[in-house]
Amino acid sequence: MSVEESLILASASPARAALLRGAGLNFEIRPSNVDETELKIDKKPEGAEAAALALAELKAGHIVAEAPDDLVIGADQLLDCHGEWLDKARDREDARRQLQILRGRDHCLATAVCIMQGGVVLWRYHGSPQLKMRDFSDEFVEYYLDSAGEEAFGCVGAYRLEGLGAQLFEEIKGDYFTILGLPLLPLLNYLRGRGMLES
Repeated sequence: MSVEESLILASASPARAALLRGAGLNFEIRPSNVDETELKIDKKPEGAEAAALALAELKAGHIVAEAPDDLVIGADQLLDCHGEWLDKARDREDARRQLQILRGRDHCLATAVCIMQGGVVLWRYHGSPQLKMRDFSDEFVEYYLDSAGEEAFGCVGAYRLEGLGAQLFEEIKGDYFTILGLPLLPLLNYLRGRGMLES
């Protein structure tokens, strides 16, 4: 990696950090802790992809203000189920509600990533994997919530595809890394083109 440029991940997501670490990147984690509520309301008419991109840029911009010389990665993901946007499940009751909304239906994970430096967006990308949950029983919902425990909370849709959440699905279409919250391959391609990774 270039000595002149350091990489910062403006996210508290363990999944995103694990993906970057697994790909061999050196980076610092600085969660942006921005309030997403107003932006989601403003961007609702434009759609989930536009909102995810705007949120990724908002998060990166918050950290760029503190570290203008560094490359800052901002990322965000929204679950859109036919116009209904779901946020991270807060607790068991909210996780149950989300699973009941999603079962037997398809949904989109609008996922965006950007890189900013010095207040300028250098690069942005978004992907929208499509996932369909199977039509599981109420009993399975309770079994899943008992078994998954905390894994079901703090994530949209009350699932982590890399864990027990895989049992909820009938079909997925799209990039696996993007489903986990970060379009990793396009990001690596950008960094490679910038000379920050071996080509």
